[in-house]
Amino acid sequence: MEVGFIGLGRMGAAMAKLLLDKGHRVVGYNHSEGATKELEADGLVGAYSLEEFVQKLEADRKVAWLMIPHGDPVTETLFNEPGLATLLSKGDIVVDGGNSHYKESLENAAKLKELGIDFADVGTSGGIEGAETGACIMAGADQEVFNYIEPIFKELAMEDGYKRVGEVGAGHFVKMVHNGIEYAFVQSMGEGFDLLDKSDFDVNLEEVADLWNHGSIIRSQLMEWARAAFSEDPKLQKIGDEVGGGSTGEWTIQAGIEHEVPLPSIYMALAMRYRTRGNESFAAKVVAALRNQWGGHAVKKK
Repeated sequence: MEVGFIGLGRMGAAMAKLLLDKGHRVVGYNHSEGATKELEADGLVGAYSLEEFVQKLEADRKVAWLMIPHGDPVTETLFNEPGLATLLSKGDIVVDGGNSHYKESLENAAKLKELGIDFADVGTSGGIEGAETGACIMAGADQEVFNYIEPIFKELAMEDGYKRVGEVGAGHFVKMVHNGIEYAFVQSMGEGFDLLDKSDFDVNLEEVADLWNHGSIIRSQLMEWARAAFSEDPKLQKIGDEVGGGSTGEWTIQAGIEHEVPLPSIYMALAMRYRTRGNESFAAKVVAALRNQWGGHAVKKK
């Protein structure tokens, strides 16, 4: 099957490469040309403008998959001249695979629907490793649209790792809640390792993280990433304690307010991220290190 990727950063490039390795035709466009040229060596059909991107998609029903930051970048790619809204044809499909707010996805879908262009919002979890070997995909789309692009989901996801979670908007809503849960998970891990680090015992944090991943109740991919982070830097001395991100956590809290659902653990985890901006904290170092492990998110070096 053919698919076009707009945005060949860490995640987009890994997903495009996975599809290329499985024999699919992939057209790619990136704002900076270097990433496009690099993937051309792996078989990518490179494009250097949105017009060229659409022209090189050969399928009767084109699929343009966005892996770009939420907000203005998505809006501009879709609706600024020349944007996908004017370049694509009736029946073509836009997939927003980034971390867009679900309300923005609903608005974008409605505008595209007026032009006869279909839309799917897709939350993707698993970090760089998942993009390379098989991710967890949460799709929001009309059933017919989902059925058409399901072969792509199947190739990009791990076994049983994709699902249509509802109509348009549901994919990004479910991913937003997923990220809120993630905030609370990693915050509790950071606090636990902080206590181990400050205890009277000479605890090897890498060994403990590895031990906990063998049969314990809290074993997880996050714990494996913690082990990897401690392996690289046992006391995280090279990592600053400022934790980036925050958008999806804020959106989750706002959705909780709108639906009158209390989310105290997620709220406190978000508040602790704000607190890291100016206060020394080993727990925050752990959270920053975990974000770097799963998604390559930047960390402030000491």
